[in-house]
Amino acid sequence: MTGHPAYGVLRQVSPLATVLLQNNPSTMTLDGTNTWILQAPGASGRVVVDPGHALDDHVDTLASLPDVELVLLTHWHPDHTEAADVVAERLGAPVRAFDPQLCRGAGPIGHGEVLRAAGLALEVLHTPGHTDDSVVLRLDHGERTHVLTGDTVLGRGTTVLTDLGAYLESLRTLRALPEGALGLPGHGPELADLAHTAGEYLRHREQRLDQVRQALRRLGEDATPRQVVELVYADVDPALWAPAEESVRAQLEYLRTHG
Repeated sequence: MTGHPAYGVLRQVSPLATVLLQNNPSTMTLDGTNTWILQAPGASGRVVVDPGHALDDHVDTLASLPDVELVLLTHWHPDHTEAADVVAERLGAPVRAFDPQLCRGAGPIGHGEVLRAAGLALEVLHTPGHTDDSVVLRLDHGERTHVLTGDTVLGRGTTVLTDLGAYLESLRTLRALPEGALGLPGHGPELADLAHTAGEYLRHREQRLDQVRQALRRLGEDATPRQVVELVYADVDPALWAPAEESVRAQLEYLRTHG
């Protein structure tokens, strides 16, 4: 995606995937939340993934879609889930997520489960690390693998972590995807080769861990996450230090557990 983001416009990314960008930009959501609409060529039904914040114009556009069979959520954060109830009610479609509390009219999804809707088969991969309930959705249809990544991998930049050990395992899962798999993230532009990007994320995390280790040597083993952020992220906009502190907390926990 280049230039000014096109809010409220359905943009077809591939024969299977269309994106609707929500007008909720911020330091955390980048240009805004990507709501994905999936449909096999020739199928009548549709699947909506991550309906976003409960903003009227976005909800109205989603509620006008015909034949929506299923609403899916990649994780619990409100910028992905807040509109789920009203969208599902207006569409008459069930909501499914890894967290049972987010589900409406159907049970939770599980790792390895294959969801069949809109002429498609979507494989659920549990990829914790950003949140405990994070999932990605793998879609093999035609010649190219598509993967909806939620916030596990973003279209640009890196994501906030709650559990680094789990996240590294999730990245290794994504790195093993077929070469050229198309990444469809919850924020930011599409990724031409998700496996390659996951490998870059792994290298970035290893570099950050080394930086945190060096900071602990300088500050002492009892340094707080905030002290580490101020040293390691000195070249980053201070507006991003709060989420960075969450990631540093996860890195400190990982280092104190794994050495």
